[in-house]
This record gives sequence, C-alpha cells and structure tokens, in this order.
Amino acid sequence: MTTNETIKCLMTRRSVRSFDPERIPSDELIKEVVTAGEYAPTGRGMQSPRIVVITNKAVRDRLSQLNAEVMGTTSDPFYGAPVILLVLADKERPTYLYDGSLVMGNLMNAAHTLGLGSCWIHRAKEIFSSAEGKAMLKEWGIEGDYEGIGHVALGYALNEPAEAKPRKEDYAVWVR
Repeated sequence: MTTNETIKCLMTRRSVRSFDPERIPSDELIKEVVTAGEYAPTGRGMQSPRIVVITNKAVRDRLSQLNAEVMGTTSDPFYGAPVILLVLADKERPTYLYDGSLVMGNLMNAAHTLGLGSCWIHRAKEIFSSAEGKAMLKEWGIEGDYEGIGHVALGYALNEPAEAKPRKEDYAVWVR
C-alpha cells in the first residue's frame, strides 16, 4: 500500500450505513468538510454547486421521509446520520452534474480524513424537483434552476466499516 496520506484516505474511505445517534459532529468539523466540498473542481471554475448544511432535526427528518417516499418505503434512507449535506447544482451550467458529483466526492473524502463517516444518498433530484422540494429551496433563499445531485449522510460511524473488496482485474486499461 502507498505511503501517501491522501491516497491512503482515498483507498480506505467506505460508505457508512449505521451512524451513532449519540455523537453529533461539531460545527467546526462540519465546516471543514464543507470547505473541502467548496474546493472541488468545477467546469470553467464557475462553481455551479450549492451545499446546504442540514443540522435541524425536523428538516433532516422531513427530508428522510420524502426520500423514503420516493423509494416507496418508510425506513430512514439516511441511516440515522444526524447531519445531511445536500448538494445542488445549477442546471444552466453544462457541467452541473459533474461539478456536483465532484463536490460529493470531496465531501465524503474530507469526512473520512476527519474521522467522520459518510454515505452518498440518492433521490435528491426527485425531492427537489417536487413542489415541496422547490418550496424548501425558496425558504432557504436558493433561487434558480437547481437540480439535486445528492445528499451526504454525515456523522460518526456506529461500527468500523468493512475492508475494501478487491478491485476487479480489468478496472484500468493501459494504452501504451
């Protein structure tokens, strides 16, 4: 394995699907994670994404309920995470989907380096294209043609994540 700390982080990060309900990350830790997301590359440096930090339990629980409804279930799609980082991106930018995806990656990798667990949770597109989702964005002062890219469930892992599965043989193809 590599000795480079950044590459070690990238190789050891795992999705967390069980969060400790008793431990909530400090605002300082959350801010560090968010700052890493703000420095993700974006097309032409236009910074099309927006990050919404949700620590309000009632709002978090409503988002969980909306997300579950999209899936047709009643379980908590956020796995009990106390913090949700919602990533939206401006659809007027041709690279918005890629920009938002890079932000998601930065957020999850930064969380891992700080000892926090995270998981990419889908269905933000469906939630924030609904009337209720659009009303939430308006209430939060976010106007424009934004699409939900994803939610980062964030908190302290309840259990140690599993080891990485071996990478497939043909993952990388070298053309020399």
